[in-house]
Amino acid sequence: MVFGFLKRKKRAPSSDAAPKPSARANARDQVRTREGGKGSITVRPSTGSPSVPPEVLRQVKLLELRTRGLVNSLFTGEYRSVFKGQGMEFAEVREYQAGDEVRSIDWNVTARMQRPYVKRYIEERELTVMLAVDVSGSERFGTRIRFKSELSSELAAVLAMAAIRNNDRVGCLMFTDHVEHVVPPRKGRRHALRLIRDILAFEPVGRGTDIGGALEYLNKMLKHKAIVFIVSDFIGTNIERPLKLLAQRHDVVAVTVDDPSERMLPDIGLVRMVDPETGTALDVDTSNPAVRAQFESHVTDESGKRRQLLRRLAIDEIPIHTNLGIMDPLLRFFRSRERRIRK
Repeated sequence: MVFGFLKRKKRAPSSDAAPKPSARANARDQVRTREGGKGSITVRPSTGSPSVPPEVLRQVKLLELRTRGLVNSLFTGEYRSVFKGQGMEFAEVREYQAGDEVRSIDWNVTARMQRPYVKRYIEERELTVMLAVDVSGSERFGTRIRFKSELSSELAAVLAMAAIRNNDRVGCLMFTDHVEHVVPPRKGRRHALRLIRDILAFEPVGRGTDIGGALEYLNKMLKHKAIVFIVSDFIGTNIERPLKLLAQRHDVVAVTVDDPSERMLPDIGLVRMVDPETGTALDVDTSNPAVRAQFESHVTDESGKRRQLLRRLAIDEIPIHTNLGIMDPLLRFFRSRERRIRK
């Protein structure tokens, strides 16, 4: 997290990081650009074959292969059982049979046909899944196995493939201090791969974080109830009201991404740290026990406030960490929610 007395040090991206696709400069690939107060929002179609660097395509394919097994063997059943359809959908009218519910009789058809007919409904299984992914400067940080942004990409890929596997629509919104990029919800494997490619390759303009603004945009964009996964380190202020309004209309899940070094300072002497969102530098004596204790106390306090807020708004949290995988947290979430549903 970014704290008042201490700023985090940005780890420089590796030289083989995925570059921005050249298709962004192609006007034919752009549906529309909306000018906002802090920047523009690019909304792109889910189909087409824009020119994409080969290394990005390799990353997409590798991520698809790695997540496909997880989705098929582990998450499909849990996903289907915890995310229900948005109501009942009319299927047909058929002649009344012994044992049918009297309240389901269609009296208009019964009067015309001179014998009883009933309406039959099925659960509306189709869902809309929206991934709100934080791509601000603080996500390009990691001191263990990977950057937080890489962990977010892998989790988003798993959720996208799980949605497509169940014939649901999936879309994505990427944000910094403004909404950077939107992929409208659609179905199909090709669309899911395009979404994963955009998450891997997109280079944001902004570096700061405005979670509230992204949530307000989502609330206006989504006309029907959806499942919204907010994938972020939740470094931001004034998020309670937009989070509350979004949770009133949609099923919201907070995926909190962090790195162990954000919870405890290592004892490595005098260190110059740079805030990856503002560029502000600060010299910190990490060998001072009082500094480390103050840092840890502040982190604990901030994490506690966030958990209290999510509990108060009845929003589930999936905590993921750069030194661990995403399988166990996802499975715990699915199984915990399934137990609650069965009660």
